[in-house]
Amino acid sequence: MTYCVGVLVEEGLLMVADTRTNAGLDDISTYRKLHHFNVPGERVMMLASAGNLSVTQSVLSMLSEGVPGDDGEPPLMKLIEAPTMFQAAQLVGRAIRRVRQIEKAGFEAANLRFSISLLFGGQIGDEPMRLFLIYSAGNFIECSTDAPFLQIGEHKYGKPILDRAVKFETDLYDALKVSLVSMDSTMRSNLGVGLPIDIAVSRRGALDLEVSHRIEAGEGYFHDLRERWSAALRAAHRSIPRPPYGPAPAK
Repeated sequence: MTYCVGVLVEEGLLMVADTRTNAGLDDISTYRKLHHFNVPGERVMMLASAGNLSVTQSVLSMLSEGVPGDDGEPPLMKLIEAPTMFQAAQLVGRAIRRVRQIEKAGFEAANLRFSISLLFGGQIGDEPMRLFLIYSAGNFIECSTDAPFLQIGEHKYGKPILDRAVKFETDLYDALKVSLVSMDSTMRSNLGVGLPIDIAVSRRGALDLEVSHRIEAGEGYFHDLRERWSAALRAAHRSIPRPPYGPAPAK
């Protein structure tokens, strides 16, 4: 299991992804799930992945080396060569479908599920910054100002926090803070999500990463964030009046 979140606010784009990968209780590893495809000054693109690790790695390799074209389209386009973000998202979807085509027989023979979902976002040149969620069929949806974040993986624990606290007008680094709280809430409820955590931040028009950082176990800020959030929840619980149901409390 994994958890990744992408947030697109007025000031820019951020992504947060854990690194825990497991194939059973006794087979736990760390793999990077947040990847960058950047040409500073020309384009900045982030891609976060969830699902079958072998499928993800095959798709990433194909995007780096070149995705074969469908009938009637030019062959072997690299993600870094896509002219627009929409066409880049289409290319990611094409790579997923091509890997499915190649691996389908083997997956069916082994009774394995072809599973992958991706968050893909960034900016190319002067076009708007965009954020997409790409499914295992290669189709995708796009983030909007009304819903300025997208999630993949074990998203149910962190979504209520994002729903309440993140708007399109939210400050970029406040959105990062809320996303880290969302990650902490997910980690506390699901052992399949864990440290280290990778983060990436890019401002609109910068065409480069402003932050690319890995949060390791024991890092001071994240530890403090976790403790403060837990304390804030306990304080909020104590400050809410007792429900007016049942017998009155003893005096």
